[in-house]
Parts: sequence; C-alpha cells; structure tokens
Amino acid sequence: MSDVIEGRLKELGFTLPVAAAPAANYVPFTISGNLLYVSGQLPIESGKIAVTGLVGRDVDVPAAQRAAELCAVNILAQVKAALNGDLSKIRRILKLNGFVASIPEFTEQHLVINGASNLLANVLGDAGKHARAAVGMACLPFNASVEIDAIVEIDV
Repeated sequence: MSDVIEGRLKELGFTLPVAAAPAANYVPFTISGNLLYVSGQLPIESGKIAVTGLVGRDVDVPAAQRAAELCAVNILAQVKAALNGDLSKIRRILKLNGFVASIPEFTEQHLVINGASNLLANVLGDAGKHARAAVGMACLPFNASVEIDAIVEIDV
C-alpha cells in the first residue's frame, strides 16, 4: 500500500521527500495510542520554502493552493518517518489545521487549504477525508504563505 500511495503522489506530480528536521526545540511528530500528531509543515520543495508572501497581495489563490499541496506532501513525509516507512498504517487523516498568511481583506483561506484537502483525498481515498480549519494569519515562519498540521489515526 505504501507503494500505491507514493505512486498516486507521482501521478499528481509529487515525490515524497525525506521528512524535514524540526527548525527549533520541538519534535516533528508525536504518537499517543493510535493517534499521530504531525507538527506544522511548510511548503518546502527541494529544501527551500517554495511559496512566500501574503496571499491576496504577493501570492494568488492557485499559487497558495500549490503551497497547501506541498504542506500535505510534507505531512505525508512525516507520517512515513513516524511509521518507519509504512504508509499503509494510515487509517485516516482525522484533522488538518491550515494557516494562511494573508492580507486582512482576504477571505478565501478555505479555498487555499482545499489544495491540501484535495491532494490527501486523491492520494488516500476515503482515508484522506478529514475535518479541518482554515484560518488567516498576519505572517508565518520564514515568510511561508501556508502552514498545515495534522492529526492522523494509525494502526499500531
């Protein structure tokens, strides 16, 4: 199943990267029982933040959706690391919290986070359908346009 998931990602134009190390004094994920909590992931691609700036001023919705997709890919990379490479242990993505750096007048954060939601549903099927929040922020670390964290139900 891990190969199937990574194959679906490739069909969508993404390669699962090696999980990024944390940038400060925290861990990239924690497991409690059958719940995997993934720390906020930024739109990192090829080792750098791929989409920066405020949505509604510096970044349009399609570019921000691409940033959300990259966050989702990086969430899956952390899940793979947490599960010792076995993505088939994903039961379901339970919750995403999406943060969008945007100007005060921007009100389409939900459309931005659809990038991550759609990617996860396309890659994982019903297991990728989740509850979520999509909120606007004044700014995010490293001037990233989007940050997303996740709660994942796993087989233990």
